[in-house]
Amino acid sequence: MDVYKLDNIADILAGNSYAGRGIVIGKSADGDNSVIAYFIMGRSNNSRNRVFVKEGDDVTIYPYDESLVEDPSLIIYSPIRVYTDKVVVTNGDQTDTIVDGLKLGKDMRESLKSRCFEPDAPNLTPRISGILEYGEGDFEYAMSILKSADREGSACSRYTYDYPSLAGVGHFIHTYVTDGNPLPTFQGEPERVSIPDDIDLFTTSIWDNLDKDNRISLYVRYTSLESGEYVDRLINKHLK
Repeated sequence: MDVYKLDNIADILAGNSYAGRGIVIGKSADGDNSVIAYFIMGRSNNSRNRVFVKEGDDVTIYPYDESLVEDPSLIIYSPIRVYTDKVVVTNGDQTDTIVDGLKLGKDMRESLKSRCFEPDAPNLTPRISGILEYGEGDFEYAMSILKSADREGSACSRYTYDYPSLAGVGHFIHTYVTDGNPLPTFQGEPERVSIPDDIDLFTTSIWDNLDKDNRISLYVRYTSLESGEYVDRLINKHLK
């Protein structure tokens, strides 16, 4: 078994009807850019009724049709926020928890001690989070997953993974293994994936391999480590 093998994210997603929500963080193959990506999928009408909206350097999720919103508590949030030299990306309102903690001098791990998996039994959806921190022309990043310790949701298990930035290397974490009832929670460490230089190639490799019925939105950002400027791509199944 090659523990340093880099998978193509297209191969991971292809044929998987429901990976849920997913985060990718890494560095482009040429070493010039930091890379983040976040996507959401949905099975219910409530989950599918969403779009990503860019607001400055942040991204927020809004309902596509406000008249159809059933329960906004777990579907409306800001998955991406920028604070000083850090970018936070998560699958829920814990984005705000992490940013509020940063303002108090806490790191992501410490801030997330106040949070747990989502209260959506029987799925008990894990909270997945990532943070990218720039410094001296480079960056490092961390990823976290908070998930139920048992079927009943009686306790929360917490895992955090810290990574250096390596050219062409990224890590991918998603909420579910695949479809199911209840939905099976992601297992193991974040998956190692290759990160190409071309943002459009990477965006297409994700979007085109998400299940066409269940995919909702995708956001990808490549940030130059030299200039700090970024290019991004945003795709919504529903146009806003």
